[in-house]
Amino acid sequence: MRIKVGVIFGGESVEHEISIISAIQAMNKMDEEKYEIIPIYITKDREWYTGEMLKDIDVYQDLDLIKRYGVNVVLYYKNGSYVLQKKNGLFKRVIKELDIAFPIVHGTNVEDGVLQGYLQTIGIPFVGANVYGSVAGQDKAMMKDIWKGIDLPMTKYVWFYDVDYRQDKEEVMKKVHTLKFPVIIKPATTGSSVGISVCDNDETLLEGLDEAFQYDSKVVVEEVVENLKEVNIAVMGNYEHQKVSEIEEVLSTNKFLTYQDKYIGGGKSKIKGGVKVEGKSKGMASTNRKLPADLDDKTRKEIETVATKAFKALGSAGNSRIDFLIDEKTNKVYINEINSIPGSLAFYLWEAKGLDFTKVLDEMINIGIKDFKKRISKTHSFETNILSGYAASGGVKGAKGTKGKLK
Repeated sequence: MRIKVGVIFGGESVEHEISIISAIQAMNKMDEEKYEIIPIYITKDREWYTGEMLKDIDVYQDLDLIKRYGVNVVLYYKNGSYVLQKKNGLFKRVIKELDIAFPIVHGTNVEDGVLQGYLQTIGIPFVGANVYGSVAGQDKAMMKDIWKGIDLPMTKYVWFYDVDYRQDKEEVMKKVHTLKFPVIIKPATTGSSVGISVCDNDETLLEGLDEAFQYDSKVVVEEVVENLKEVNIAVMGNYEHQKVSEIEEVLSTNKFLTYQDKYIGGGKSKIKGGVKVEGKSKGMASTNRKLPADLDDKTRKEIETVATKAFKALGSAGNSRIDFLIDEKTNKVYINEINSIPGSLAFYLWEAKGLDFTKVLDEMINIGIKDFKKRISKTHSFETNILSGYAASGGVKGAKGTKGKLK
């Protein structure tokens, strides 16, 4: 009997479209002899849909088609099973049962622990990091503070909230001035280079902060690495075991890897297996890269070691991509950030190590199943008579006496 895998993608995120590309790439590479693949698309207004049509990327050119022909569903636990049930209509029948959820989502409101919290609450096994790992993997300020605690090599940085900036701009500027220009400004919890800018002076700094605060309430400012070479590596596993992919050098003519570099690219697109595989629809696979990266053995080993430590420190699981910055003049390595659910699931980094996309997906699902078994083996509740004791002491009567007083 095939394992029923619910692939969840989309969501209320600035990376909504990138999630669609990543999910469809993955669904087209899953072993259909082993898995029944059930697409679950979350619209930008947070409605959930399922249907075979959702495996075809062309459908997303007209979202009205999805609402017309897809089935609007809710995912919940019912009679010992995890089910997708029809949301509307007189007969709210069960459409599908799931064995495991596979979130292939990017960015705020989905990759950041929000979706993982819901999945963990209803109890369904799922692929990837749990709530804590997802939160730490999305919040750049939290991520860096954790890595700082275990002495991983990073550029100097500061972070602050929009309320700090509004209430005392002078104090915030003083904080930023502990860094040396040029600096790079990043919204703390968004991805795909959205809202990021490089600043050489106070004037451009203020413009960059205004831009970043349009996307997030928390901002990270860090020193720019001079003579920059940017390299990426993927780590797969959980807190117990980790293995690393090949390392790539990402090529860009910009000061940092932009949304255009990552996802838009150039050239025309063509359809292959239901997915546009060239030009703007290749996701992270469209990025210009040198694979493997041109690195000496010492630098390569340092990146692999730091990456596994970083992955474990955040409690990551599944398959994450970790980005590094190298000053080519000094050969100094800095860890930049982690992507808990990377664009295109970083399949190209594993292919370069001899592990094809189908096997990567298989391993990710197996890790998700093992992590679920570990999670349910732990004690999460215990017998207690606290409520009966509370009632016996008149606690409930006391609470009744407050009726109408609590606003």
